[in-house]
Amino acid sequence: MKTNNILMVISVFTIFLLSKCNTQHPQNNAKLEEAKAAIAASNNIYFEAFAKGDSSIFINRYAKDCCILAPNVPAMCGEDAPLHFFRVAYHDIGLRNGKFITTAVYGDGEEYVTEEGLWQSFDANNVMFDDGKFLVLWKKTPEGWKMYRDSFSSNKK
Repeated sequence: MKTNNILMVISVFTIFLLSKCNTQHPQNNAKLEEAKAAIAASNNIYFEAFAKGDSSIFINRYAKDCCILAPNVPAMCGEDAPLHFFRVAYHDIGLRNGKFITTAVYGDGEEYVTEEGLWQSFDANNVMFDDGKFLVLWKKTPEGWKMYRDSFSSNKK
């Protein structure tokens, strides 16, 4: 009987410890919510760059040490990467608007968080010409949350 009581106490204590390990601290939760809000705000103006033809809006979404990992081309990294990508998307592809649909944000909100989602691209006639999925690693910088690694792929064959 003593063995059963000891096992029960150990089991309850173990369950208690495991539940504490899986619980986020309210402060970390607040930091993650802050990161989510910053990501949503950035995503809301991202495609304005293409609608207005203003690369500065686009460039400001990215960290200075970013890498854009577009499909079927080498990684574009560094401070000039966003401008290069903007020019190709705007002039060669004809991107004029789009939409991000965030499906999840992972992390603790301290230095990095990962955003997962879907995207849609529209031309000058507001016709969707491509869509796909993405993963973005966001980095907290002195200027706020910026895209550090931007990886995406099309659903088109």
